[in-house]
This record gives sequence, structure tokens and C-alpha cells, in this order.
Amino acid sequence: MVSTTENSSFRAGFLAGLPFLLIGVPFAILFGVVATEAGLSISETVSFSLVVIAGASQFTAIQLMTESAPVWIVLVAALAVNLRMAMYSASLQPHLGGASFPQRAFAAYINVDASYALGIQKFEDVPNWPVRDKFFFFCGTMVLMFPLWVIGTWVGAVTGDALPDQLELDFAMPIMFLALVAPMVKSLAHLAAAITSVTGALLLAFLPSGIGLLLAGFAAMAVGAEIERRRG
Repeated sequence: MVSTTENSSFRAGFLAGLPFLLIGVPFAILFGVVATEAGLSISETVSFSLVVIAGASQFTAIQLMTESAPVWIVLVAALAVNLRMAMYSASLQPHLGGASFPQRAFAAYINVDASYALGIQKFEDVPNWPVRDKFFFFCGTMVLMFPLWVIGTWVGAVTGDALPDQLELDFAMPIMFLALVAPMVKSLAHLAAAITSVTGALLLAFLPSGIGLLLAGFAAMAVGAEIERRRG
């Protein structure tokens, strides 16, 4: 039985997630176009989005596949990009750790950049919320975002060739990450990690198969962790 407060929490999550549809849907369409152009079938492309639900790692894998990178490089790169999900989960544990196992499993499935960013900000603003309210808010952020991510992927896969060349969808990816990351840069460690990742990615761009991106990511995590350690 869902209580009135849980309905209110779900509705709040739903409303918080609406602005990200303006970015997420074009991003999904772009992935559908890129994946089919890289040689994946429509069913493979849609399944990719349905199972992984992580645009950054999906694009990373597709890009490396088009460059004929070794399978191990594709897997390691995609997993490395998604390492942030493990950190997201650890950050959410104090808030959702008391939920039932099915609820935690479902939250893990829909734990993506947008749902995490919206969820953790809300949970820190309202730390005394019951676990069920937090869970319903978290689900509310994805109630439209998840199905539209899959549908957008299908639209891109089916209509990719029909989209006009003038319709540039590349803007969706950088705008989405800026919108997600900027509000979360709240400490010196966050800022240092962000600067390290950007600088490292630019300096190491000459490395093949996305290796520079991996190294920049690891360097950023190390710098952020070290600053947190020194600051206690």
C-alpha cells in the first residue's frame, strides 16, 4: 500500500526529472543513430540501451568498436567509464540501504547520472526522509526518463538515415554532463577531480583506443581521494 507521503515523494521525483528529458531523449536518438551506423542491428542497439542504461559507456564502447579496438579494450573502457556507478551506489547506501532487497536491486538498475544527481541532492536536503519516501522519489526521477531512453534509441536506430544532416544531436551529451556535474562540484576535492579529468583527457588525447580517457579518469579519482584524505 502506497501512502500519501510516498505518492508525494514519487511526484516530486517525477517533476525533478522532467528537465532532463530535453537532453536525454536527443542523446538516446543520437546513440541509436551512431550504433546502427557502427553496424549493430536495431534489436542489438535497443537491447544495449535496455540492459546498460549508461549513455557514456555505450558511446565509449561503440566508438572503440568502430576503431576496431581489441575486445578487451572495449570492455575495460566501458567498465572504467561505469566505475562511477559503484561510487554512486556507495554514496546512496546511507539513504537507500535500509530498503528491501527488491527495492535496492531496482534502484541499482535505474541508478544513472541523472537519477543519482537528483536523488543525492534531495536526500541531503531532506536527510530525515523515511527510506520508502527516498525510494519513491528515486523511482519518480526515472519513470519517464527510462522508457524514453529506450524509445529514443529505437527512434534513432530506425530513422537514423532519414534524419537531416543539419539536425545536430551531438550537443546533448556535453550539455547533459555539464548540467549533472556542475551542481555537484561543492568542494575542493570535486573541483580538483574535475580539473584533473579535463586536463588529463586533453593532454592524453593522442593515445589510441580511448586509453587517455581511462587514465584521465583514474587520475581524477586519485586526486579527489587524496585531497579528501588530507582534509580529513
